[in-house]
Amino acid sequence: MDNTLYVGLSRQMTLQRALDVTANNIANVDTAGFKVESLMVQADPETPTSAPATQPINYVLDHGLARNFGQGAMDQTSDPYDLAIDGSGFFTVQTAAGPRYTRDGRFTVDPSGKLTDKQGDPVLDIAGGQISIDPLNGRPAIGQDGTVSQISPTGQTINVGRVGVVRFTDLSALSKDGDNLYQAAGGQTPQPAPDAQIHQGMVEKSNVQSVSEIVQLIAITRAYDRVSQMISSTQDLSDTAIQRLGKAA
Repeated sequence: MDNTLYVGLSRQMTLQRALDVTANNIANVDTAGFKVESLMVQADPETPTSAPATQPINYVLDHGLARNFGQGAMDQTSDPYDLAIDGSGFFTVQTAAGPRYTRDGRFTVDPSGKLTDKQGDPVLDIAGGQISIDPLNGRPAIGQDGTVSQISPTGQTINVGRVGVVRFTDLSALSKDGDNLYQAAGGQTPQPAPDAQIHQGMVEKSNVQSVSEIVQLIAITRAYDRVSQMISSTQDLSDTAIQRLGKAA
């Protein structure tokens, strides 16, 4: 009976983790560029010494997170520094800890004229350099290929840079690094994404489907209750068996 309790507890632990993941998805339903996550679980078969090798006990283990990098809907903001990627790829920003990657294109310009993200980290161009906007020139125009241009007071078009978009061969190797940023793990090298299109004055919304996540939240809660009832019934059965054995003795 103890094995039943341990299996039930292992399942409850993964359900608690799944509940946290789903709640985080719902909390980020309005976070630009956020990608929905789900918990992966796996069986951990162990054969007790008292049982035949063909009858393992399957415990449940947390096997990490799966992330859906599917395209989110485009939301028009008309802010010239808001950018959205249509297609696979990431913007690159230079943080104090090194380059990081994001789908969150809610950018701005700092007092020095550099294009930055909301945390003040510079947005990099295709060559890995920073992009500077001249306040004396006109409102920047950003093409679908990422080219940033301004009109000078004399009417001349000036190219000031090109926003870089990169992609990775193995998206599962990307790890979250806070502030809606990802870090390239496992020695992955970002590759240019020339076919990705950038839309100015728009941001990519989260790809979280709130209704689906609420349904998932209910399903997790019900599953947790069922496991709790199973554990309680098993414990009652164990208590009854002990009482009967005590009377027989």
